[in-house]
Amino acid sequence: MSRIGKAPIKLAAGVTVTVSPANEVTVKGPKGELKRTIDRDIKVEVADGVLNVVRPTDQIRHKALHGLYRALLQNMVTGVTDGFKKQLELVGVGYKATHAGQLLDLALGYSHNIVFEVPAELKVSTLTEKGQNPKIMLEGTDKQLLGQVAAKLRSLRKPEPYKGKGVRYSDEVVRKKAGKSAGK
Repeated sequence: MSRIGKAPIKLAAGVTVTVSPANEVTVKGPKGELKRTIDRDIKVEVADGVLNVVRPTDQIRHKALHGLYRALLQNMVTGVTDGFKKQLELVGVGYKATHAGQLLDLALGYSHNIVFEVPAELKVSTLTEKGQNPKIMLEGTDKQLLGQVAAKLRSLRKPEPYKGKGVRYSDEVVRKKAGKSAGK
C-alpha cells in the first residue's frame, strides 16, 4: 500500500472540503479556494476533520494515482491555510526588477527589458536594497502555479557556472567552475 496515499490529511479549523459527484474536490479556507478534478477511480472521504484518499484495487495505476492525489490534496489544504512563497534573486551588475500591479519589469542584461505578466492568482513584490541583490517575492495558494511561474522567471536568465550571474532561487546554491588557467 502507498505510504503517502494512506496517510490521513488533517483539516485545520476554517477549512472545508466538498466533493462533487463528478469527482471535483473544492477546498475553501481563510486564504482562498482551490478546485481540482481527480480520477474517477480514486475516492475522497471527509469525516471528523480528516480527509482520506482511497483506491479501489492494487493495480499499478491505482497505486500511483493514490499517492499523487493525496499529495495534491495536501498541497491544496496547506495552500488555503498558510499559502506558499518563493523568493528569487537577481545576481549580476545592472540586473533590476520592478513591478506595477501584476506586471514585472526585468532588466537582465539583454538589449531590452523583459515585461512579464504574473497571473492574477499570485501576489508579486520586488525589493531592492543598497548593497544587496534585487529580490522578487511570489506568494499564492496554488503550489503548482507558483512553482511554474518561478521556474519561468528563472529560465529567462539561468545562473551561469563561471560567475554565477542570472536569476536564481534565494536558497539555491550555484556550483561554480574554474575558469581558464594561465598558460605558462
